[in-house]
Amino acid sequence: MNKLIDLDAYQIQKYQWNRYPLLFVDKITEAVPGKYAKGYKNFTFNEWFFPAHFEDEPNVPGFVQIETLTQVFLMSFLTLPEYKGKKTGFVSVKNARFRKKIVPGDRLNVEATLDYFHRGLAKGKAVGYVCDEIACNMELEIAIPDVMNQFLPKKVR
Repeated sequence: MNKLIDLDAYQIQKYQWNRYPLLFVDKITEAVPGKYAKGYKNFTFNEWFFPAHFEDEPNVPGFVQIETLTQVFLMSFLTLPEYKGKKTGFVSVKNARFRKKIVPGDRLNVEATLDYFHRGLAKGKAVGYVCDEIACNMELEIAIPDVMNQFLPKKVR
């Protein structure tokens, strides 16, 4: 499979359904379909969540960190031609860790690996770095419902 490089936000949206204001990946720097993806998000002071989280000490909320890691992870399997543009849904997030506060001006570099992909179920890991230091990480399972539904037992009438 060919390596994809330097996918911008418009190109990313061809592969996944996330859109502004919930598209949290600025660029996919590298993706090998079925194996891994790397990308980043630049957090600017203009982000819609900073005034509420928190005015006197703005930092990136945990749910945004989880979603950013997930969106890079999605590119590890949605870049496979037969899954491009499919809707996805969370199955589980495990061992999510927030190790470093992410603040306006930080760039979160994400590396995601696909450990397992079968019948529309993807399992893997994602790690986010700020200045080469781990800021957050997690294990996750994501489903492609359209694919998984093909394998459900047929109802007997």
